[in-house]
Formats: sequence, C-alpha cells, structure tokens
Amino acid sequence: MDLKTLREVAQIGDPVERARVLSRLMTEEQGLVTEAAKMRRQAIAEAREGGMSLEDIAGQLGVSPGRISQMRKGPAARAPEGPAAAAPKVLVQRALPTEPAVRGSKSLFLAEAERQGLEAGRRMLYVGLEPASDHVAVCLQVEPGTDIIARRKMMTVGDVPVRIATSYFRGDLFGDTRIAEPEFVQPSLQSAITALGYAFGHAEENLTVRPPTPFERETLELEPGEWIVQVLRASYSSEGTAIHVLETICAGSRHIFPIGQVTGYDEF
Repeated sequence: MDLKTLREVAQIGDPVERARVLSRLMTEEQGLVTEAAKMRRQAIAEAREGGMSLEDIAGQLGVSPGRISQMRKGPAARAPEGPAAAAPKVLVQRALPTEPAVRGSKSLFLAEAERQGLEAGRRMLYVGLEPASDHVAVCLQVEPGTDIIARRKMMTVGDVPVRIATSYFRGDLFGDTRIAEPEFVQPSLQSAITALGYAFGHAEENLTVRPPTPFERETLELEPGEWIVQVLRASYSSEGTAIHVLETICAGSRHIFPIGQVTGYDEF
C-alpha cells in the first residue's frame, strides 16, 4: 500500500465501499509485514552463516547490535503473564467446524447459546442486494461487484452485541425465492435451500483475525484496539454449485473457538 493507492481509495464515493476496500488493504498490508519480517530473519541468518558478526550486520544496516538480535528472534515467545485487559463482557463459543445438528437448527447461534446456558437474541439488520466483495465473490463463483443477496443479522447475549452474521446468496439462483424476502426464513435457511432442490455437497471454512471496519467497530461496540475474528464458510451443492456463504464477524474478546478433530485419525 502506498500514498497513491490511499488517495485513489479516498475518491470512492460510497463510504461503505471505501471502508470495505480500506479493510482489505489493511489486511493485505499486515500479511506483507509479517512475511517481510520472516524474510528479514532469514537474510540475517544467511549473513551470520556467511561469517558476519552481529556488529558487522548492524553497522551495514545502520542499527544497534541489540536491534539485530531482536530482528533475529522475531516476536517474543514467552508465556502469558495474565490478562492484559479487563475480563470480557461476555464469552460465547463458536465451534469449528459446526456440528451438522447445530447448523441444521433454526439458528446456529441460538442453538449454540442454548447449550451454553446463555440468554441469546438476534435481530435482522439488512436484507437486500449489495455488490459482492472480492472474498465473497470468489466463494460464490461470481465476479466482484455482482449484485448478490445479503441477509445480515446482529447476535446478542443479554444486551451485549457479540456477532454480525451475514448470509450471501447468488441473485440468479435465489432472487425470486423467499430467501430474498426481509423476514427470518422459517423454519430455517437450511430447509429453504433443500426445498429448492439443492443437496449439500461440501463446505470450506476459513478463520481470519483482522482490525474491524468502522461499521463493525460501531455495531459490535468494540473497545479501541480490539480486533475481530472473521469466520467465512462457503457451502456447495453436490454438483459443485456455490449455494451459501456465511460470514460471521465475531468480537475477538467475547469468543472462544473450540476446534473439532476427526475421531480415529489423530495422534497424541
């Protein structure tokens, strides 16, 4: 990312699209910084193997030997000394992958919360068409910017917002169905998809940690500096057609993510 790119983004008229593009650029920049630091550690190691001392390397880079030592080690890998901030307002679970019985229920979130004994709620924020962002377009097998159906909900525990969950569907497949209607689909989205003749084939689920967009920060009432965890699940029919993409934006300090393992195929 450079100043020219930022100036071009600043000219985007739609503020939501501007925020979306900036969020993507920040995520990409963070990944580049991490990879660059890794490559720098490798370069220093090669210089050391070639016979150069820390003092020699530091002199050529214009830093102190102590700074070179820090570069070689990378991020500190020490045991945590205890929570650095106050306890979270609430803590909920988001299983990876989700159990089929839970996913097939009225609501993934409500079913998980009930198991945890939490007072959970949800409300619809938006149902309608919106341009497909790059990562959602890839999952739905459409071009970026294509109008797709978005069903965006807020999930709460008590009065505390914990997640924004958005289901995305291709407009050419679901535009004239009840999935495009504004109310909650009864008894569930899963049953509505099945009723339209689609049989589940497979799903791909990815987890990403990143800074929140302005919309996410305000909607989830995040503290300054708090990050979000994005869980992106793309589901495909038995014929390989992209059917449903679920993007879950989780307040990072209010979630724990149990990871399931396949019985009989793991080792100690």
